[in-house]
Amino acid sequence: MPWDIQDTMSLREEFVCLAGQEGANRRELCRRFGIRPQTAYKWLARYANEGKAGLLDRSRRPQFSPVQTPAEVQAAVVDLRREHPAWGGRKISRRLQDLGQVTVAPSTVSSILHRHGLIAPQAAEDKAWQRFEHEFPNALWQADFKGHFETLQGRCSPLTVLDDHSRYNLVLQACGNSRTQTVRDSLEATFRRYGLPARMNFDNGAPWGSPSQPGQVTELGLWLIRLGIRLSHSRPYHPQTNGKEERFHRSLKAEVLNGRSFENLPHAQTAFDRWRQVYNHERPHEALQMQTPISRYRPSPRAFPEVFPAIEYGPDDQIVRVKWNGELRFRGRKFKLSNALHRHDVAIRPHPTEDGIFDVYFAHHRCLNIDLNQPVAAD
Repeated sequence: MPWDIQDTMSLREEFVCLAGQEGANRRELCRRFGIRPQTAYKWLARYANEGKAGLLDRSRRPQFSPVQTPAEVQAAVVDLRREHPAWGGRKISRRLQDLGQVTVAPSTVSSILHRHGLIAPQAAEDKAWQRFEHEFPNALWQADFKGHFETLQGRCSPLTVLDDHSRYNLVLQACGNSRTQTVRDSLEATFRRYGLPARMNFDNGAPWGSPSQPGQVTELGLWLIRLGIRLSHSRPYHPQTNGKEERFHRSLKAEVLNGRSFENLPHAQTAFDRWRQVYNHERPHEALQMQTPISRYRPSPRAFPEVFPAIEYGPDDQIVRVKWNGELRFRGRKFKLSNALHRHDVAIRPHPTEDGIFDVYFAHHRCLNIDLNQPVAAD
């Protein structure tokens, strides 16, 4: 991923945060970020001694002094609220603490906001509730497009990818379309930087799947399977299956998109990059006990392969090649698979307990269940 996609300071901070985590493979991170080890160790040393200011190009910012008086406390609260209008008392309280300022109770922050007319008396923060989350980073990534919006020069469709465990935002890209190649290019750059997840979850719309045939393998899905990534899809008309992505999209809308217009895709991308830095590194997350996503994320040890690994099937599998239009022929019957599997070999395995039932696999992915007990449909 080129260095000019995000600003240099954001990338440097992201690198040192990831490289400073216990067990981090710093040489591998250098390769993924495209920097020399000597440069990386220089940044790590500066960051350890000076914090974020050490990542500047030989300039130094004065450290912000902890507030000493109630007036300064109020000024700090007001400044944060104006910088992040969607943040409530809990987030601002935690962010002040992370910045090394005095501890201010969330209720005190809310009172200050009310006193300065920055929060409506009837407004209340969203009720916190627990969602299921995977135990480790990169066990599951959720991906989707945020609904498109118009810029002055055309449509923007934000592509987003979120790590389930940490809520770390891996992709926030202003795309001009939602075509397969656009998504693949973005994901490849992401895989090269952060490694491969064990599984990815999508909805059933293009390019992830087919609304008429939920779970169908698309060209994009075929590529992900070849990379060894397991695929899953949300149930049709149940967007809550990708709930963390949906929640991320609401935050993106509230904190970046509402009330704003953009000239073009680069203008939108600049705003996305700035907010992504805040979201991952600064914004306390209530579902993470007010930690930031970067504090819980680790890059995947599974590096992006330059060559697809060979597909291996079991000795008892019946290997069949998929024909034109995704047609599969088995025991005198025809079955419909995905067009993307044309000319690929699939494995047919009998069900371990039920006679006449077979599963069709491409690599590790189960594509189809065949029930030979069902009567053949008339032509």
